Amino acid sequence: MKRLAKLAATLSPLALLASCGSGYSTGEDTGEAVSTPAPTDEFAGFATTVHGKYNEPWAAAFVPGTDIIVITEKSGSIRGYRTGEYKRAIFFEGVPEVDYGGQGGLGDVAFLESEAGMPLSGRTIYLSWVEAGEGDTRGAVVGRGKLLCEEHQTCAIQDMSVIWRQSPKTDGRGHYSHRILFSPDERYMFVASGDRQKLEPAQDRSNTLGSIVRLNLDGTAAAGNPFGDEIWSYGHRNILGMDFDAEGRLWEVEHGPKGGDELNLVRRGANYGWPTRSNGVHYNDDPITDHSADDGFAKPVVGWTPVIAPGNMTILEGDLFSAWKGDAIISGLRSQALVRVSFDGTTAREAARYDMGKRIRSVIEGPDGALWVLENGEGGRLLELRPG
Repeated sequence: MKRLAKLAATLSPLALLASCGSGYSTGEDTGEAVSTPAPTDEFAGFATTVHGKYNEPWAAAFVPGTDIIVITEKSGSIRGYRTGEYKRAIFFEGVPEVDYGGQGGLGDVAFLESEAGMPLSGRTIYLSWVEAGEGDTRGAVVGRGKLLCEEHQTCAIQDMSVIWRQSPKTDGRGHYSHRILFSPDERYMFVASGDRQKLEPAQDRSNTLGSIVRLNLDGTAAAGNPFGDEIWSYGHRNILGMDFDAEGRLWEVEHGPKGGDELNLVRRGANYGWPTRSNGVHYNDDPITDHSADDGFAKPVVGWTPVIAPGNMTILEGDLFSAWKGDAIISGLRSQALVRVSFDGTTAREAARYDMGKRIRSVIEGPDGALWVLENGEGGRLLELRPG
């Protein structure tokens, strides 16, 4: 199951702290990232099964130890689906009120691998969403609650409470990021906090915009963070995907402006340069200074110009796509593709790109290694992909 293999490969907490602060990323800057073409490979294609349509789906997660996939819809609904032999829908009640509009609404969903042996009722559910503030302001939040499920296919979310808030709330409706990821040992929760299209705050550590925060599972700042608060890394733009590799290294993929999408190896206390450095330009074509080897910022390991516009990212652990084990699969919005990235330690390259013919919002790995894909927008389909 996703995460358990990574847990086995991860060093003990004390060893991690001794090696590099918390040990979730290592390696040195490798210089300037280069844009990569869209290579091809000898893969014969996917065998595709369609499992219904959704209203602006944003994220998906399997409930550990089950065949249930849970899908968030941006306007504020959660829908579940049993994918095994007895396929059926599961309905969710008690979803928090969201501030819907632009890029905002209901966001990520996450469950704890350590609860895999529990009944569905009583499981912990983590959600991210956009919360309205005073005046014309809003910001991302993360909440935690418990499931109470009945036999007639309904689950209620109980005792949902906000445990983390993006700060400050601002106007506008873009770049929330609000991805949730647990460390392989489940001691910590990492949350992506976008720059909210405000640019300069990403270089200001007095707020959490344009950063990745590292929290305890109750949402409080974790001990051992580099600056004594919740920030783990900063200088980010709009992070839409995060995952750990088998060695416990944290990777993220984020949107650049006009050009300059980035895959980054996330290191404790590192500054990734936005908006001071980018390999893209502003939307009005105003220049931004490119990354350079001596600029003092962490460099993207892979960069894309033209952009792929990532929706999310998952690093494969299963054997179903055996040749791809350990590779990242990135869902592409503008690129309308699944983008496969291969790693070699702390370096990476785009290995192949698979045309999907639609904007792809999300891709996750199922319990048996199949890829579960959500198309973007109204009527986005849920696709199950297996080797063709």
